[in-house]
Amino acid sequence: MRKIGMSACLAGKCCKYNGESNYAPSLLKKFQDDEIVLVCPEQLGGLPTPRTPCEKVGERILTKDGDDVTAQFLKGAQAALEQVKDCNLVILQKRSPSCGVHQV
Repeated sequence: MRKIGMSACLAGKCCKYNGESNYAPSLLKKFQDDEIVLVCPEQLGGLPTPRTPCEKVGERILTKDGDDVTAQFLKGAQAALEQVKDCNLVILQKRSPSCGVHQV
């Protein structure tokens, strides 16, 4: 059995900025025989759900209202890394400012 790290919103947890999820039942089915570790870096960093949408602006993370939440994002990233560091595979939501790599 593998250990799979996964964005909690992909598993149907309502942790997106708007209080909804990005439920992807095909992912859960594909990894149904594996141990799945769910993470939401934004919640792990102490941000509430729902929350004001955020974007990366240079080296900072700002809410659409201009509030700097970089510290919460860094804290959440570190906490998520601790939880998934021994996973065989990690699947993250691509359109998230905390999980996205190629598309934020």
